[in-house]
Amino acid sequence: MKVLQINVVANSGSTGKISEKIGSLAIDKGWVSYIAYGRWYNPSRSTLIKIGNKFDILCHGFKSILCDKHGYGSHKATKKLISTIIKIQPDIIHLHNIHGYYLNFELLFKFLSTYGKPIIWTLHDCWSYTGHCVHYTAINCQKWKVQCDHCPHLLSYPIAITDNSNNNYQKKKTCFTNLKNLYIITVSEWLKKEVEQSFLKNYPILKINNGVDTKLFKPTSSNIREKLGITDKFIILSVATNWIKGKGLKDFINLAQRLNDTYRIILVGINKIQKVSLPPNIIGISKTENVHELIQLYSAADLYISFSIEETFGLTIIESMACGTPALVYDSTACRELINEKVGKVIKVKDLNSAIDFISKVKSLGKDFFSEACRNHILQHYTEEKTISNYISLYNQLLK
Repeated sequence: MKVLQINVVANSGSTGKISEKIGSLAIDKGWVSYIAYGRWYNPSRSTLIKIGNKFDILCHGFKSILCDKHGYGSHKATKKLISTIIKIQPDIIHLHNIHGYYLNFELLFKFLSTYGKPIIWTLHDCWSYTGHCVHYTAINCQKWKVQCDHCPHLLSYPIAITDNSNNNYQKKKTCFTNLKNLYIITVSEWLKKEVEQSFLKNYPILKINNGVDTKLFKPTSSNIREKLGITDKFIILSVATNWIKGKGLKDFINLAQRLNDTYRIILVGINKIQKVSLPPNIIGISKTENVHELIQLYSAADLYISFSIEETFGLTIIESMACGTPALVYDSTACRELINEKVGKVIKVKDLNSAIDFISKVKSLGKDFFSEACRNHILQHYTEEKTISNYISLYNQLLK
């Protein structure tokens, strides 16, 4: 059996690592695994297929920015990919993120509508059913339920200076609802309920949560406190790829101003401009893909906080709990699904008083009061093995 996955990256970032693990288990089961990707990659057990080149991505990016036509470029690259698919003849095609300036969705879905084998599409964000954005919770936009137009979120990824959201919405709706053999996977219950209100609602929609490698993410000894000179501080940690508006940077700054000198907040993923504006009790660390450094930070922290108001899952939250660290999250989008009263706290958005109350509780009881429950919670519900096994089981079911 052959499986082909398509994603913007290969064995890099959260979506790339998920596709890598799926491919690895498929290989272990005797399958042949291919991963087609558009941009960054790391070495893979699967056979990698590069889609396009840097020039294609650059041209596609300009078209997206100038005309709000994300997913309309990369014609030659997509045609070449289709030729490769015809040659390989995979038994299952598994889509992940098809946005990212590397793929023409009209050409791809026109081909897929004629391909008589199962197509799986894992949605890691909301781009597939909106006229522009990948998230809309921060601006409370509901236009995607009926018809996107006059987009209020053009300056969010994928950034555009003109508005083509009405046409984008219609084209996506036409292309993405023209398959008879498509199965939608969402990574959370929240995203599943959103998709069920979109134009994709008539497809089978299944939930498969993301998972964490619990053999890697586990309580680990660390000298991070010594390196940062905060051995006697209560450490609050948060991690983001990019600290965009919806991630809650301002909330952390406001929180820091209300905490005394016995606390330190560590924010990972901070850029140079943001770092200058941080108060003295916030330590800004640039983005890192060093997994071992992250594990040390998760393990050293007393509490993990996510002030994000738009998450389709919340991978860093379960990574921190796998390392024995309790978590506090906002009651928004998918984050609340990951928490119960034994492992952390869910509070209302912007309710810093409740945040401070829980911080005080953790400081009083001690992190160890929560650690075993956190670890067991992840082992029971959010292991990588469970996630990947669910995908392989789905492959087998569809082929039967």
